[in-house]
Amino acid sequence: MKFGKSLAAAAALSLLASSISLAADGKTYKIGAAVYGLKGQFMQNWVRELKQHPAVKDGTVQITVFDGNYDALTQNNQIETMITQHYDAIIFVPIDTKAGIGTVARAMESDIPVIASNTRVASAKVPYVGNDDVEGGRLQAQAMVDKLKGKGDVVIIQGPIGQSAQIDREKGEMEVLKKHPDIKIIEMKTANWSRAEALALTEDWLNAHPNGGISGIIAQNDDMALGALQAVKSRGLTPADVPVTSIDGMPDAIQAAKKNEVTTFLQDAQAQSQGALDVALRALAGKDYKPQSVIWERYAKDVKWGDGTDKNYILPWVPVTDSNADALYQQVSGGK
Repeated sequence: MKFGKSLAAAAALSLLASSISLAADGKTYKIGAAVYGLKGQFMQNWVRELKQHPAVKDGTVQITVFDGNYDALTQNNQIETMITQHYDAIIFVPIDTKAGIGTVARAMESDIPVIASNTRVASAKVPYVGNDDVEGGRLQAQAMVDKLKGKGDVVIIQGPIGQSAQIDREKGEMEVLKKHPDIKIIEMKTANWSRAEALALTEDWLNAHPNGGISGIIAQNDDMALGALQAVKSRGLTPADVPVTSIDGMPDAIQAAKKNEVTTFLQDAQAQSQGALDVALRALAGKDYKPQSVIWERYAKDVKWGDGTDKNYILPWVPVTDSNADALYQQVSGGK
């Protein structure tokens, strides 16, 4: 136990020393975070965690968050604004994997580093800090296969069409489901990461397929899963009647998972946002920069900092289980 405490203390001192050395040169950085939208729980957590990064808290980094309002044109305009206003770096969470390629290229031509977080830009030049969404799709689809014992009629609630998370999660889902021909996909439509849209969509599907016509629901994020769950319950059905599988590991979904109402997998918003900021700071401050977020210790076995210039930092998915649900809830809810 004392050994564990000494390791934690050493890590804390290392982070503090890095923060002090970064601030000592008197340099401050103006960094913009262009996120696709702030209505959902995951991106709200992502932003909250970004603002808790040590370099933001000590004033070394001045963060401005731009709400893209789920619109690619809005996001492009926001990045153009950051270029014009000479931001030092941009953290980009795109709504569309392709729409921002040209604008991002202009930023990088202006010597403004761009780091993708949570969702990808379809450009090999843009570093990415996030999860492997193809693997995420495999995980939630396999969870549904297990729930249904390989047989049934399922619906899939998609994320925003054209976003990398939607594209990649769907790829993983299809990869698994094609191996189980007795599972049929009877409906598939986007609810744009929205709990309310997923609720209305699921109600429509339950009307169209009454009397047990839907065996299970695969939702590509937690907010949509919770909307679907609400629709299922409002019909007098239970999650045992119509299981729901999901992705994100957000506080509300973790609570639902504890009640066996959904199956979900955590993607770590803190690791995605703070990790991206560390990569941006490495690009700005140079090779002597040491990452400051605790997440590099948390995922030391899975994600290597190296020299901070890799193009991909792929974080692990964490299944939410009875044994870890309470700890994960504390982690993702900010200890509340």
